[in-house]
Amino acid sequence: MTDTNSAEPLVPRKRPTQERSRRTFDSILNAAREVLIDVGFESLTCEQIATRAELPIGTIYQYFANKYVVVCELDRQDSSTVRDELTAFASEIPSLEWPQLLEKFLDHLAELWQNDPSRRAVWLAVQSTPATRATASINERILAEQVGRVLAPLTPDQRERRAMMAQFLVHTAFSLLSFSVQDGHDHDEIVQELKRMLGRYLLLEETPRTHPSVEGP
Repeated sequence: MTDTNSAEPLVPRKRPTQERSRRTFDSILNAAREVLIDVGFESLTCEQIATRAELPIGTIYQYFANKYVVVCELDRQDSSTVRDELTAFASEIPSLEWPQLLEKFLDHLAELWQNDPSRRAVWLAVQSTPATRATASINERILAEQVGRVLAPLTPDQRERRAMMAQFLVHTAFSLLSFSVQDGHDHDEIVQELKRMLGRYLLLEETPRTHPSVEGP
């Protein structure tokens, strides 16, 4: 039994190595997303996932100890998708054009969150226990490391702070995107505020180098 009060990360019991098992693994995750949207995390069960995926419950447990491991794998899947997309954006736009890169990438993330309600559902689900939060933190940190590499040309004098800056950017973006898709909130307006906030935050790092005369007392 997985201890959800532990800070140890939650991972599947095994990962598929053959095409047939990969299809089964993916069908479990796809079904979990659908059920998570329909009933929410509190009501989510492995039995519901098995029914939606049209698989025996034993097949679910071959890969996942419980629903907490399932949502952590969904979070890893979402983070991996964002990392792939960030790589594509970073190669498309030169690092000197970082404001355009930031705006375009945030627009893309915002579209994902607006059009795919499972993004917010998964993000909220992994906040539920110490173990799921620890696992989500690892996924977020891996993404932040990639963001840090994108930031490197912009912040050459901030090597020691860059990891923290990247983690701040990633967590702030995800938190506000989750906020933006709540009922009653103006998604587009919040995304624009997110762009302003993160853009000005990064612009502050340019100031000492771009304007050497701007110094403290």
